[in-house]
Amino acid sequence: MYNPKKKTNAVIEFVDIAGLVKGASKGEGLGNKFLDNIRSTDAIVHVVRCFDDDNVIHVDGSTDPARDIETIDLELIMSDMEMVERRIDRSMKAAKGDKKYLKEVEIFKGLLEHLNAGKSARSYECSEDEMEVIKTSDLLTIKPIIYAANMDEAGVANCEANEYYKIVEKIAEAENAQVLPICAKTEEELMGLDEEDKMMFLEELGMNESGLDRMIKCSYALLGLISFLTCGEDECRAWTISKGTKAPQAAGKIHSDFERGFIRAEIVAFDALKETGSMAAAKEKGLVRSEGKEYVMNDGDVTLFRFNV
Repeated sequence: MYNPKKKTNAVIEFVDIAGLVKGASKGEGLGNKFLDNIRSTDAIVHVVRCFDDDNVIHVDGSTDPARDIETIDLELIMSDMEMVERRIDRSMKAAKGDKKYLKEVEIFKGLLEHLNAGKSARSYECSEDEMEVIKTSDLLTIKPIIYAANMDEAGVANCEANEYYKIVEKIAEAENAQVLPICAKTEEELMGLDEEDKMMFLEELGMNESGLDRMIKCSYALLGLISFLTCGEDECRAWTISKGTKAPQAAGKIHSDFERGFIRAEIVAFDALKETGSMAAAKEKGLVRSEGKEYVMNDGDVTLFRFNV
C-alpha cells in the first residue's frame, strides 16, 4: 500500500537448546550450560514426542510423553530448589539486621515445600504480592511454557484421537500451560516449498497456516505481546509492546520524545485499513480515530503519533 523503502517486521527469537538428560541439574550431559541457556529465555517451548515410529529411535526406547515431561521438569525443579535454598539462606542472614526479610523467608520456605513435592513454581498458589517476590529469584519452572506435541501427519490432523496428545493436555491443564499440536516432519517439508506450493500443501492437509506460524502467534500471546504499526514511504514497521500498553508509552517505543511530548494518536485498525485500501479512504469513512493519553493500544493498530517537545 505504501511501497516503503524499508519494511521492519516484529521479531520473536527462538533458541534451539540441546536436549536434556537425567542428572543435568547435577552436571550430567551439558548440565549447567543447558540450564543457564534456559535461564536467559522469557518462556519455554517444550517439544514432546507424541508419535510411534520404529525408524525414529527414542533415547529411552519408547514413546511416553508423561515420562519425558517429568524428566525435564524434575531437572528444572531440582535446579530451582538449589536456588530457593540459597535465597532462604541469604534472607535469613539479612533478617538479622532487618526483620522485613522474615516475610521473604516464609514465602520461599512455602515454595521450597511445593518444589519438594515435584511441582513447578508455575503451579504454586500464592498471593500476587508473594508471586512478585518469587519472580525476583530467576527460577526456571516459573517461566510460562508451551508444550509442542510433536505428532505424525495422521495425529496432527485429528489430535483429539491421539492418546499421547491427551496425556500432554492433561499435564498442561494442571499447570495452566498451553499445548500446541505440531508435526515436525510436515514443517520440514514446508520449508523447501515456495509460498504458492506451501499454501496448496497446507490446503491438502486441511490446514490454513503452518505449525511454525501458529507457534509464533502462540508464543506472542503467551508472553502477553501485541504489535502496533507505523506506516510511510520511508518505512513500514511493526513495534512490539506488552498487552495493556497505553498510547504515550507505545509512542515512547519509537522515541522518548514521542512519549514526553505526546498530544494524541491517530489510529485505524489494520483490517479496516486493508478493507478500505488507503488511509485517505479510511478517513472518509470515519474509521480513523483520534485517541488521547488513556487509550490502550490494540493488536494491529496502524498509528500516527502527534507530539510536541
